[in-house]
Amino acid sequence: MILSQLSLEKRSLIVTYTINNIDNLRNGIIRKFGYFPDNIRLLSYFNFLYAFCYRPFLGFEYRAKGINWNPNPNKFAQDDARYIDKSKRLYSNRIAKLLEKREIVKDINDRIAKYFDNVFFDEIQDFAGNDFNFLKNISLSNVNILFVGDFYQHTFDTSRDGIVNRSLHDDYGTYMKLFEKMGLSVDTKSLIKSHRCSPTICKYITENIGIHMESHRTDHTSIKVIEDQSDALEIYYNETVVKLFYNDQRKYSCFSKNWGECKGEDKYQDVCIVLNKKSWECLKQEKINILPASTKNKFYVACSRAKRNLYMVPEEYFKTLKGK
Repeated sequence: MILSQLSLEKRSLIVTYTINNIDNLRNGIIRKFGYFPDNIRLLSYFNFLYAFCYRPFLGFEYRAKGINWNPNPNKFAQDDARYIDKSKRLYSNRIAKLLEKREIVKDINDRIAKYFDNVFFDEIQDFAGNDFNFLKNISLSNVNILFVGDFYQHTFDTSRDGIVNRSLHDDYGTYMKLFEKMGLSVDTKSLIKSHRCSPTICKYITENIGIHMESHRTDHTSIKVIEDQSDALEIYYNETVVKLFYNDQRKYSCFSKNWGECKGEDKYQDVCIVLNKKSWECLKQEKINILPASTKNKFYVACSRAKRNLYMVPEEYFKTLKGK
């Protein structure tokens, strides 16, 4: 969606959350143009927030020395102490709030309009806390603006701050209405078909996870539930198949990632999803859709990484290899 709207004539800003997606978008831009054009700027969200929004307007006043990624431990901090620590670092979860408090959001929007014709925010499903409120303000910029995201790929939050937008991702319908209230046109059709996943994978996701998904492709691939340990170990040692663990990926010395961490990646052909005990039981009972939303979303992310074949394996088969 974003890559198709980029051109050499329009000045474009792309902001996204995960490093994986930064790499994915950068590679896509280079594939499209043969190089990375000067009229396109690609930033991570916190790079955008700190370098483009904070520093030009408040940098001289606060002289911050970077970002503190931990929340302020003092719940009762007042004034500037709510936003900046004793080492002169800005609390990441309150940078957006600081910009709002200092009433410079309109200045930021004017700066955006000065330097760009088009602005794209990707992975907006992960914007939370004060950052989601900041998105509302950015939507008022006098430029063409596009927010792109998949509600069901919400696996991380850009930040959290007490009760601020705590229930933001509790309900899909309510979430979509927030964008309508922002005066945005909501499009739920254009990205319903996947270029990455085959009809086989899309059908599995639709029927078993309960997330409707279609494919642009017409070929068929395979989905195999592995119930023989020798077959599982063969996949484990196959370095062409990425193993996606629920967690603890670093404790296994194979080609692997955790479910949530692979979001934004578009480089895997065959994928092996390694399920913990609870997820495996739900899989066997065909009840994946009853998993907690955060777990189900990560499982959906893992399934949708596969360009070709998908394998499901219980982590129990790999336990003896942990730490080796």
